[in-house]
Formats: sequence, C-alpha cells, structure tokens
Amino acid sequence: MQAVNIRQLKTNPSMALAAAREDDMVVVMNRDRPQALLVDMEQLGVPNLPAVRVALAVSLFRSGSVSAGFAARVADKPLAEMLTLLSNQGISLGGRGEAAADEARDEMRCARDWLLKPTA
Repeated sequence: MQAVNIRQLKTNPSMALAAAREDDMVVVMNRDRPQALLVDMEQLGVPNLPAVRVALAVSLFRSGSVSAGFAARVADKPLAEMLTLLSNQGISLGGRGEAAADEARDEMRCARDWLLKPTA
C-alpha cells in the first residue's frame, strides 16, 4: 500500500493510478490524515466486473454526475445501447435546464452520426 498527498495526486494522477494497479490500493492523505482510497477495479476481484461497470455508470448518470455519453464509456457500451438500458430502467434521459438540453442534442447528433457511419 502506498500513500500520496493531495498535491502529489494533482501533480501526477497517473502515478497514483499506476500504484493502485500494481499494489492493492493507494491512500490519499489530506494534511497527514487519510481521506480517500484509490483502488483499481481490476484488483477488487469482482466476479462480474462488466456488470459492476454498468451499475456504476447507471448510478453516476442517475445522480446527474455524468452525461449519458460518459456513462456509456464507463459501462463500455455503445451510446445507443446505454440510452436503451437507461430508458428501460425508467431513468429519465432528459436533463434540467438549457445546458442539459444542449448536451442531449449533442449526444443525439453523435448517436445519429454513429448509426449512419458506413460499415467496413
């Protein structure tokens, strides 16, 4: 187990992530007190990690922390599949405010472009 302070984490986050991947976890210290843990998801030994990624993505989207596109990347799913999954769970795909509407339009444009992309 390694420990990093917040300044080190800000300066070189990839070092902390690599340490979490190599070791079991990294303790993030704030003023010489442990505040958080970085744990590589692969190291958790979860039997069905893809399902955990989907659950995490759904939770982050539901809380409004991430967009549907970002949630799709977290879940390692195509955007269209993620939108269907969220909709099937009764989660509103509409956001609040004009910024959310703009983001939704951008994501729909991205999905349309993806669907219209010629296949090789």
